Amino acid sequence: FHQKKRKSQRTLTTPSKPTTKYILIYMLCFPSTSFSVITKPSPLSVIRYSSKTGFKMTSNKEEGRTIIRKTYFISHGSPLLSVDESLAARTFLMNWRDNAYNDYKPKAILIISAHWETDFPTVTASSVDGPCDTIYDFYGFPSSLYKLKYPAPGAPQLAKRVQELLTSAGLKRVNIDKSRGLDHGAWVPLMLMFPEADIPVCQLSVQSHLNGTHHFNIGRALAPLKDEGVLIVGSGSATHNLRALDRNLDGAVVPWAEEFDTWLEHALTSGRYEDVNEYEKKAPHAKKAHPWPEHFYPL
Repeated sequence: FHQKKRKSQRTLTTPSKPTTKYILIYMLCFPSTSFSVITKPSPLSVIRYSSKTGFKMTSNKEEGRTIIRKTYFISHGSPLLSVDESLAARTFLMNWRDNAYNDYKPKAILIISAHWETDFPTVTASSVDGPCDTIYDFYGFPSSLYKLKYPAPGAPQLAKRVQELLTSAGLKRVNIDKSRGLDHGAWVPLMLMFPEADIPVCQLSVQSHLNGTHHFNIGRALAPLKDEGVLIVGSGSATHNLRALDRNLDGAVVPWAEEFDTWLEHALTSGRYEDVNEYEKKAPHAKKAHPWPEHFYPL
């Protein structure tokens, strides 16, 4: 869940530097009627969604090239996103591939979930011949959620490639886990974005005891995967403080969440990546927005 319940939402892509390009998708798990998705770098385009008219955008595909040009950061919200049809974020993700992604079908997907924390970077390597296990890492939800499956094949070759890229970038230890499945930070958005579950998937962990620069450098090291047809998705939250969640706001945005979100938007779109890496020092209400950093680091 989020502290922010909006009638409009924004998705931002930071200006590109040599190897890094991000799209931020600030997903909320509360009902809304419309929101906007702003993509940048140039040409600046705006993808607008309305519950009445759907998405509107222009095509942005390069014919004849099997590459993935962008990486994505999504706020995966509550596990209820997988079953609650009233949530606008669910509608957004279900239509994302046709109306926002607008790229070739990826050869494989690498997803970085906030719900897998390890001492060292670790990547799953489930068998390509069998489906990834579905992990139900939540409790107290309707029984229907515990019956859902996302039987995508594993991507062991991609796992080895991730390990190779990260060790080449200077990380001394990168582990491969052949038994772990996909947690809800991975399978909930993927079952809406790619419901066929026919694309090989592997998941990469975060190291919440380390800093933003560590994770930024991991992202830079993984950038060549885009040219190899791999879709990279960071799955966390723009803000994540469940203890401060106020369900009685009736659509209002709490000031501290709005200020943090605005700061993050401006920092990213102006290329102030070092400020984002040091958000705990630079951003307003940083500790309120993220008491712990695991949902921020997939960015």
